[in-house]
Amino acid sequence: MSAYPACAPEIEIAGGTYAAIGMSEAIADGSLVTAPAWPAHAAWLAKFLEVLEEHLAKPAASKKAMLV
Repeated sequence: MSAYPACAPEIEIAGGTYAAIGMSEAIADGSLVTAPAWPAHAAWLAKFLEVLEEHLAKPAASKKAMLV
């Protein structure tokens, strides 16, 4: 998961794995798309659309499992 760098300790305390990426980058982990700050809006949206496209290409049974 990515977030503003000052949030890294909170992510790790909560059991997450912080990904130190550039402020204009985005990453996906399964169906979760994250980015550190507003400069990454374009990258976040592009990554989100990739995840959405993959989701829509799956059969209906696997889509239901993803939403749970």
